[in-house]
Amino acid sequence: MEIYSIKPLLAFLAPLLGLVFINLLRKKPNWREGATFVAAFTQCGIVFSMLPDALAGNYHVFTFLEILPDVHIRLRADPMGMIFAMVASTLWIVTTLYGIGYMRGLKEHAQTRFFSFFAVSLGATIGVAFAANLFTLYLFYEMLSLATFPLVTHHQDRDARGGGRTYLTYLLGTSVAFALPAIIFIYAKTGSAVDFLSPEVLGAQIDPVMGGILLLMLVFGFAKSGLMPFHSWLPGAMVAPTPVSALLHAVAVVKVGVFCVIRVYTGVFDQDLLQSLDIGVIVTYFAAFTVLISSLIALSQDNLKRRLAFSTIGQLGYITVGVSMLSSGALSGVESPQAMTGSILHIAMHACGKITLFFCAGAIFVASGCKYISQLDGIGRRMPFTMIAFLIGALSVIGLPPTGGVISKWFLIMGALEAKYLFVMVILLTSSFLNIIYLLPIAVRAFFIPKNEGAFHGSVKEAPWQCVVPLCVTAVLSVLLFFFSGPLLELCSSSADFLKPR
Repeated sequence: MEIYSIKPLLAFLAPLLGLVFINLLRKKPNWREGATFVAAFTQCGIVFSMLPDALAGNYHVFTFLEILPDVHIRLRADPMGMIFAMVASTLWIVTTLYGIGYMRGLKEHAQTRFFSFFAVSLGATIGVAFAANLFTLYLFYEMLSLATFPLVTHHQDRDARGGGRTYLTYLLGTSVAFALPAIIFIYAKTGSAVDFLSPEVLGAQIDPVMGGILLLMLVFGFAKSGLMPFHSWLPGAMVAPTPVSALLHAVAVVKVGVFCVIRVYTGVFDQDLLQSLDIGVIVTYFAAFTVLISSLIALSQDNLKRRLAFSTIGQLGYITVGVSMLSSGALSGVESPQAMTGSILHIAMHACGKITLFFCAGAIFVASGCKYISQLDGIGRRMPFTMIAFLIGALSVIGLPPTGGVISKWFLIMGALEAKYLFVMVILLTSSFLNIIYLLPIAVRAFFIPKNEGAFHGSVKEAPWQCVVPLCVTAVLSVLLFFFSGPLLELCSSSADFLKPR
């Protein structure tokens, strides 16, 4: 049942109101950061206040503008949106603390601008999470692209400008060239913005060939999902400060991409049409190919952030594989709700593990100036908390106990078996093995290889506490999600049933 409520709008507006105070207090850094925390905690509190109703099947809805007939900007806190919003709003709090330690530790310029666009980005992320229809989803998707561009180009040097151009070219280029025309065509066919809960989805009124084309246009149009060949923006964005990389890879941007793909599969196309689309199988192949190739590329990267970036591309492929297996029955004729559950769960599990790894990469850079893996020999003895947290984050991304990542990967692999996609299961297991090869040796050389004194800049010790505390928190959270995953798993399972293509 839908409940008319202003709460979804307030969750979106909280960071934007915080933006006002961040700029008013720009000459008082402590107060400015205090305003950021207030906005973050306010947003998180509003989001979690809607959780009991969502678990009970009651969804908060707010409609605040009609653009065209049956085209509204509408927000709805359904189960899938709640999971994403809870992950984003919770991790914003720890990312804010980390950002303070990182930006102050390196005496970065334009910190007010940095925290301002950070707030706008989280507002746009919540807009995507609670988008009730395809038009609203697209609107906030583009808002996020524009809001994160100044963060990617923060350093304003040649590398930053080049990375920013690549970032915006890929994300805006694909959305305008593919997603927008598809949305316009769908509106022309249906006369609506395609509400994600409406039974009126693309089906009998469109032939399978055109349906397949539209599916590909929407999947690749939302290029934040990182599917190859539209993935190069992601490694290029590593020129940004590490808190931005953490935002890109764990909290907002890439998760928005896969979230949009899930919405496309479950809210735009009906079950019969998806079952008839051989093109749905092609998406599965593209995602599986992305998983494998990105893992192989990660092996060759010495730059720590770039290795983590290619790791992220592969982990996003896991999520896309799961949702595509749910509905592309042309190959097997069998749906896989376990794969869908694994996809949704992996959004949260990967977020905690990967943000820990990026926090650690940034802390290493702040403390030692090192950004290459070959420089990290023995650094674990200088920075034990950071490197232990790195090990835990690595275990989560790999999918090994006692971390939450093992649960989501288990559901994805069982989903592949359930759908009779044995080649997908083999690729997922192979990728996990490659994850071990390119992540665990980093921790091993940090603790067990003699100190690389020449690589360290002066006396190296742990980064400022504002950097260390967040990475410890997210590492602990990765472990807690293994032992106390029941409530999240229940919500993900209900979301998979709720989002099952109609």
